Amino acid sequence: MSVKLIRQYTVFLPNVPGALSKFVELFANEGVNIIGIASEIRDDSGVVRVAVDADRKVSHILTGAGFTTIETQMISVELSDKPGQLMRMTKLLGEHNINITTVYGTADTGHTGRLLMNASDVDRALEILKSELNGK
Repeated sequence: MSVKLIRQYTVFLPNVPGALSKFVELFANEGVNIIGIASEIRDDSGVVRVAVDADRKVSHILTGAGFTTIETQMISVELSDKPGQLMRMTKLLGEHNINITTVYGTADTGHTGRLLMNASDVDRALEILKSELNGK
């Protein structure tokens, strides 16, 4: 099981055809792999969150293209794709009084899943998850 810090970039995009394609093209042109993406659309605009597994910061790519971006650290957790894994992890953090503030993810049926999350105390959550999930 892998537990590590990654970066998430949040931007506003217009809600028009092709906007998302042009946005993700910025990452592709720089050879940066997107490992998670989520959006919330309201009327004529939306908020898009992109998680990348990159050691280098890429906010300059976005600001250079005219986007205002917010960079945050996220925790990436690879879990077995079986019932109860998400409950186990969220219960563990709740027992340590850590609030999960953002979460999204996916699973490769029958194999593994990746959960991307932010928490009220990212460093402590990372420490707990590495200790508890890797130790069992």
